[in-house]
Amino acid sequence: MPRRFWSLRRVLKMPLSETGDQYSIWVGLTYIFNLIVGTGALTLPAVFARAGWGLSTMSLVFLAFMSFMTATYVIETMACANAVLKWKRLQAIKRDSIQDHDSDEGPSNSQNNFGDLEEPLVCGETIPSRYYSLDRRVELGEMANIFLSKTGCIMFYCTLCIYLYGDLSIYSAAVAKSVMDVICSPLPSNMSNAPDWQELICFNSTASEPGAYTRIEIYRIALLTFIAFIGPFVFFNVQKTKYLQLLTSGMRWLAFTIMISMAIHLLIGRGPQGHPPAFDITGMPTLFGACVYSFMCHHSLPGLISPIRGKNRLGLHLAFDFTLISVFYLLLAFTGAFAFKQLNELYTLNFVPTDNDNIFLKIIEYFLTLFPVFTLSTSFPIIAITLRNNIQSLFLDTTRLESYNFVLRKLLFPIITIAPPILLTYFLEDISILIEFTGSYAGTGIQYLIPTFLVVSARRHCSTLLGLGVANKYKSPFSHVAWAIFVLLWSFVCIILVSVHIFEKNL
Repeated sequence: MPRRFWSLRRVLKMPLSETGDQYSIWVGLTYIFNLIVGTGALTLPAVFARAGWGLSTMSLVFLAFMSFMTATYVIETMACANAVLKWKRLQAIKRDSIQDHDSDEGPSNSQNNFGDLEEPLVCGETIPSRYYSLDRRVELGEMANIFLSKTGCIMFYCTLCIYLYGDLSIYSAAVAKSVMDVICSPLPSNMSNAPDWQELICFNSTASEPGAYTRIEIYRIALLTFIAFIGPFVFFNVQKTKYLQLLTSGMRWLAFTIMISMAIHLLIGRGPQGHPPAFDITGMPTLFGACVYSFMCHHSLPGLISPIRGKNRLGLHLAFDFTLISVFYLLLAFTGAFAFKQLNELYTLNFVPTDNDNIFLKIIEYFLTLFPVFTLSTSFPIIAITLRNNIQSLFLDTTRLESYNFVLRKLLFPIITIAPPILLTYFLEDISILIEFTGSYAGTGIQYLIPTFLVVSARRHCSTLLGLGVANKYKSPFSHVAWAIFVLLWSFVCIILVSVHIFEKNL
């Protein structure tokens, strides 16, 4: 058998990406859990109490299902992209082999050699594992380049960049403000506008001595310090954040455990103080405005799942992760909605102790105040790496990244990724308008529209290229076209509900 024939067979078994550290399925699920569960979970108790525990429960379970469905679309599309790339590489090696045989042995033997090099597309159960895989990290941008039209790619990159740059800006500002609130003295109640508090002296709001640090200066110092510690992770792959993920995951679980335990303790000690209704349809826009993106992870799924060892039951494990997050959200929201008569929009503010002499409660106060720092410090590098990889796929050929020079490959794109959000939040700390636009409209595209358009196009592309007999073992269980139509209709409903929510807030 010709040596080149065996090289063709190896193409179907080898990943087409850079090698790196792998991790177990449970570490991968921890990454996804950390990415999904962030500070947005702290708004759930208030909206649960407003919309009613029955309506809120059904809505949250439904949103978890919809998000899981589109997550399986991303996984299926990534497997399709791997199959297409393997097929193209296989065809290239075939062409080279035929040319070599034509030149070495003459045209009379070329047909026979071509027959030896053919890889049948329909060979029972062995084909799916050889073509379809998740070994190569194919970002959403690369999937768009393969499966979408030029107009579709432009719309995709615009949506993705708006969402991810917005997320990084929101995270940077939230961390810097949380650190500033811990360091500086409490803000006077009559200082609610941004121009009022920015110039206040940090350590004593009534002091006016020259040279004292203002709150805005402490905010900027905290912002630059955060970037100095977390920014370097953007220059590496997501595997390098493994220990940061595990550490902050423990801090996150500790914070939520404290809040849930204290709420349960209050329920047992003094009984329910809150009495939310079962259904209040007037709170539905607010509920969806806060909850519709509580399961967002789709933009970073390719980078998180490709290093996982043993992906045979990936869909089942992902379903377990979404179920665990749903139960966790419900437990946090139910205990908070019934334990407190009045709920702050940010749930951690309900745990500020009144007895400042109690050291234990004081520690809890600071710990919960710093909760956004723990959660967002985990999500920031994952989102930044995702954005960096997608920008690379827009300007570079990702199949030969190692051929580019070091500055272009390792330095330029990480700087392009983190510089805009840092500059924005350094000079503009009030980004509430950006939060509404980013989370509402660009988020709908990332979570619902883009995965649906990608998977429909990928199925059609792969069936034409590889044949209907080549099965994709990572195919979504929601493969009927009716599911895709349902997702698209639901996307428009989300846009309407969130628009109503924004309109009500601005009245």
